[in-house]
Amino acid sequence: MQNLEKEYRDDKAGIFLRLMTPQDTDLIIAWRNSDQVRKNFIYQEPFTKAGHENWIHTMIDTGKALQFVICDTKEGKPLGSVYIRDIDRKHNKAEYGIFIGEADARGRGVGTAAARLMLACCFEELKLHRIYLQALADNLQALRSYEKAGFVREGSLRDDVRIDGKYRDIVWMAALNPAEEE
Repeated sequence: MQNLEKEYRDDKAGIFLRLMTPQDTDLIIAWRNSDQVRKNFIYQEPFTKAGHENWIHTMIDTGKALQFVICDTKEGKPLGSVYIRDIDRKHNKAEYGIFIGEADARGRGVGTAAARLMLACCFEELKLHRIYLQALADNLQALRSYEKAGFVREGSLRDDVRIDGKYRDIVWMAALNPAEEE
């Protein structure tokens, strides 16, 4: 598990990030398997407990990924999750991902705030240079949120994935560490 020095919170948005623990497994599986979350993921297969435990063992515990639970500041209620994966220390980059699991937390800026907090962690504390993501091109709400958080569109891949028998476009976006820009 990663030891982080800073607390990541946005009181205006009413959220904070806490490191995911194995005790979050059932909640993450339920969120990730919900239709509202799964429909926006490129990877459409159902999540399982064994699969999530493998993710913890092979990615989180080895430092190849870092995952937070997004929580409400008032009650500490979990709302979703934000993570980076495939952390590449040679090139100082990682892939970003997020999902808002609680329906009442969607559409009110939680995802944008969580993305900003995650970018702050990645750039200020982890000293990464580039955080990138892939998103379905028709997920317009997510694309707007990513742009508000600081991601820039870099390109798209036409008909890159096939989901439910239909080819879909993918948008690639990235954010660069502003402390390293000239």
